[in-house]
Amino acid sequence: MITSVLFDMGGTLEDIFVDERSEREAIEKLQAMLTQFGLDPAVPYEELKRRVDDGWVRYGQYRDGCDEELKPVRIWRDYVLEDFRFPAEKLEPHCEQIAHMWEITHYHRAIRPRVKDMLEGLKGLGMKLGIVSNTAALYQVFDTLEEYGIRNYFQDVTLSSVTGIRKPDPAIFQVALRQIQSAPEQCVYVGDTVSRDIIGSKRAGFAVAIQIGSQLTKEKDKGVRREFEPDYLVDDIYQVYPIVRGLLGGE
Repeated sequence: MITSVLFDMGGTLEDIFVDERSEREAIEKLQAMLTQFGLDPAVPYEELKRRVDDGWVRYGQYRDGCDEELKPVRIWRDYVLEDFRFPAEKLEPHCEQIAHMWEITHYHRAIRPRVKDMLEGLKGLGMKLGIVSNTAALYQVFDTLEEYGIRNYFQDVTLSSVTGIRKPDPAIFQVALRQIQSAPEQCVYVGDTVSRDIIGSKRAGFAVAIQIGSQLTKEKDKGVRREFEPDYLVDDIYQVYPIVRGLLGGE
């Protein structure tokens, strides 16, 4: 019997995308923050962006090769800002603040329509609710849920930045299952990618996997070997509620 529904965050509960404006704003804020912290990069915007982009590529190659997530201090010190050789004792205290800024600035984020109605419906069915999210910041997901007014719906929020494990590694799903106190065969997972969400949750033994497309789905799923397929495809997050109701034997 289904008792729990767990969600991805970016691309699932919220719309998320990157464009030229958000990229520029993130670099400009980064430059201002570094200067404020006494870490002036002393390079023009274009050079700072090039080095930061290169650093993210290096970090992406690392994490995608092992499904591990480093803490923000290591991401920014050892990868994103590595070329600047900033003194560790001056940079490290600010890395989480930088990481938080990056997550809410580099990406446009907005809660999807009808999320609250969907969560209310699931709550009414007696479902336990949780989140399993890949993120490079420690606190941003919690703060964003608060800003959206939906934090209190979730009994658990499991983050790659806290566990050190990234989807699709089934271990991060298993951490969430233990925290929400549910067996995988009792659970539904909802995400926007096959590569991370569908494959990861199915490897972990979840009963049902639901996919909702996002503006980043094609990019994230490019070239992935489709080991599993979603049980349901939806284009409106509210559709999760009638699907789960139907799994429980309702109309």
